[in-house]
Amino acid sequence: MLRDKAMRSLPFLLVLVVSAPVWAHDFLGSESCQACHPDAWAAWQATSHARSRDVLSAQQQKDMRCLSCHSPNQVDQKVAHVACETCHGGGQFYSLNYVMKDADLARLTGLVDPGEKSCRACHDGSSPSIKPFDFAAKLKAIDHWTVERNKKKEKAALAPTVPLAPSSPAAPAVVAVTKPTKLQQP
Repeated sequence: MLRDKAMRSLPFLLVLVVSAPVWAHDFLGSESCQACHPDAWAAWQATSHARSRDVLSAQQQKDMRCLSCHSPNQVDQKVAHVACETCHGGGQFYSLNYVMKDADLARLTGLVDPGEKSCRACHDGSSPSIKPFDFAAKLKAIDHWTVERNKKKEKAALAPTVPLAPSSPAAPAVVAVTKPTKLQQP
């Protein structure tokens, strides 16, 4: 009887064992972000986050107290430094193009919009820093989104709009479109 129960639970255990590595390593690496976000990636490369592990001594690079902030995903995700996914969450499920085009879907599948609270997990009173952490100033120092957002706004401003044909109160408005266009949302 015990053997029968064990045999019935074997498929379940097998699924857990086989799928555990997949769930444990949901980071794709910052290079995967570069393909769709080249400007944000280049800006991140210029920040201290991209080189956060490099400032540690050889001894500190073995100390988990230091690595927990300077390279927090090194052990479980095999990603050194403070990478894109350290702040934005593992991209395994939200990195697909059709998901990233839908902000709500991207957030539902794991994309994180980091804020001051997530920064203060490392930049707090116990971190060995000479200056206190000024969130507003530091946010400007790691700005990797402004260039990309401005390009999207410029592209949207240049996109053709579809004018509505004049209509009378008795007739509904008619839109004449000769080629597919993208309607802009406010």
